[in-house]
Parts: sequence; structure tokens; C-alpha cells
Amino acid sequence: MPGRTGRVLQIGFTYMGTIVGAGFATGQEILQFFTRYGYWASFTIAVATVFFIWLGAKMMILAGEIGAKSYEDLNKSLFGRSIGQLVSHFMLVVLLGVNAIMLAGAGTIFYENWNISYQTGLVVTLVACYAMLRRGMKAILTVNSIVVPVMLLFTVFVLFDTFHSPGAERWITLQTDASPLRIWASPFLYTAFNLAMAQAVLVPLGAEIADRKAIKLGSWFGGFGIGFMLLAGHIALSSHMPGVQQYAIPMGGIARQLGSGVQLIYIFLIFSEIFTTLIADVYGLALQLQDRLPIPRNMIIILILIFCYLLSQIGFGPLVSTLYPLFGFVSLGWLLLMIRKKTGSGGN
Repeated sequence: MPGRTGRVLQIGFTYMGTIVGAGFATGQEILQFFTRYGYWASFTIAVATVFFIWLGAKMMILAGEIGAKSYEDLNKSLFGRSIGQLVSHFMLVVLLGVNAIMLAGAGTIFYENWNISYQTGLVVTLVACYAMLRRGMKAILTVNSIVVPVMLLFTVFVLFDTFHSPGAERWITLQTDASPLRIWASPFLYTAFNLAMAQAVLVPLGAEIADRKAIKLGSWFGGFGIGFMLLAGHIALSSHMPGVQQYAIPMGGIARQLGSGVQLIYIFLIFSEIFTTLIADVYGLALQLQDRLPIPRNMIIILILIFCYLLSQIGFGPLVSTLYPLFGFVSLGWLLLMIRKKTGSGGN
């Protein structure tokens, strides 16, 4: 591993790349969990950011303390052996659904923005995913260290453009008819779902690095990065409400207005963010299944990708709107136990 600064950057970029998947990068998650609640979204995004910083670090530190090989080891530590195993089985099913969403998001990008068929987009993404996963965690860290900084730069660009366009202040004035309960439940549902899913990557990452200080600093860096991208996406989407809701990929609709060159680069970045989360989650699933199936890891990866391909035939929009809220609600129990779980008092 590189020095501590390098580890901090790798952790932060991988954390951001894991969370910023299909729903986030395309704008669907931001729209569903935050922007549709108007000006309250700024406050709920702040709450979500605090949870990402705090619990992301806690998860990775716990993984290092117990020497977790996969997220099932962490769940057994949280829930006890029997219940933890059941929770891990549920998470396995959820991760398969999430990976199908990632894949469907990639196929939708090919279709909506590059005039390439949805099915071709799925197949190209699957082949690229398999090629990267043959290299393991090293490939995940490398891809995120390249893609995430570029995504951050483009987020700044989109934010700057939004502040110089009509409707720039709508994120402050946008109203909602939603109840306070729904508004304030959204950051908890959002962080519960995303952190529960991020186990697949953050648990083996925390166990591999085992540097408490680097993990804490990396979580601060990654958590703030996630919060910044959430807020920037919310500001951009708010300025185009309610019309932006018609797009399966809302951020793609905004990118169209920035010029063909910028749109092409931004759409490619959205695809890259989807891809980074897909390879990370499939890697975590393969680690989980490796102890259960008497077949090589590469064959497990192929089986996971085939299953995701079949499920992705449902389509991106229906998968996001149906599965994400449900998974978020079920993940709340996991979130509460993570909050209650105490870590050791070790130093560096």
C-alpha cells in the first residue's frame, strides 16, 4: 500500500465511487430522496453527510478489528451469528437487485445518449466489468482514483453553470406538499440503504488497510465529497424542476443544455460512476459467495453478471423507483445497530 496520504485518498475516492452509483450519478436518487422535498433538501443532505462520515469510518474500523473477510462477518458481529447470517442472505439478494439497477442504468445511457441499443449497452458493460474484476480490489481502487476526481471537477462545473442560469435560486425557494415525516425520514432511508450496500466494498477495504487514522481521514474526505455532490446535484436539479422529472437520467437532461462536447464527457462520467459501483458490488458479492460455492471466483462473477443481465430487462426507471425505497426501509434496522455498535479504542 502507498503512504498514509495515498491511503486516505484511495479510501475517500473509493467511498465516493461506491456510493455514487446509477441512481446517484444519473440524478434519480437525488430527485427521489431530496430534490422533490424542495428547500428542505439542503438540511436533509447535511444530515446524510454526517452519517456518511461517521458510520463509514465506523464500518471500516470494525471490519479491521474483527478481521472481516466479507460483509457477512460484520453482520454476524452486529446481529449475532444466526440473525447475522440471515441479514447477510437478505443483503445478498438486495445487492443482486442493486447490481441489476447499475447495469440497467448503463444500458439506458447507451440508449438515451449514444443511440446504441439498450441490450448492446448491457453486454458491453458486462464484458468490461468482468475484465476489470479479474484484477480484484486493486482494480477497484485504481478505477475510483481516476474517475472520482474527474467527476468532482465536473460537478463543480455544473454547479458553476447552474448559478449563472435562470432558476439558480430555486433550491432555496422550491416548495413541497410532502409531510414532515416523509421529508425527515429521507436522509435516514438514503444513508441506511447506501451504507448497507457499501458493506460489500468498505468491509474488505477496511480489513485490508487496517489503519485507523487513514480510515477516519478517508471517511471525512469521502463523506464530505458525497455531501458536496448531493448538494450540487440538488441545486442543479432544482433549477430545472418540475420538467427534469420526465427523464430516466435527469442529470443527462441537464447536460444536454451545456453543449454537445460537455454533454458527451459528462454522460461518459455518469457511465464511469455507474461502472465503478457495479464492479465494487459484484466483487463484494463474489467474496461473499466464494465461501459457499465450490467453484472458482471468476465463475461466480460470471454467474452474478448473468443474473444481473436477466433482471436488468425490467428497465432502469422501474427498478430504481420500486427497489430503492424498499431496500432503504429494510436497511434502517442495520443502521440502528451500526449506530449502537462500539469500536475498540486502538490508536493508529
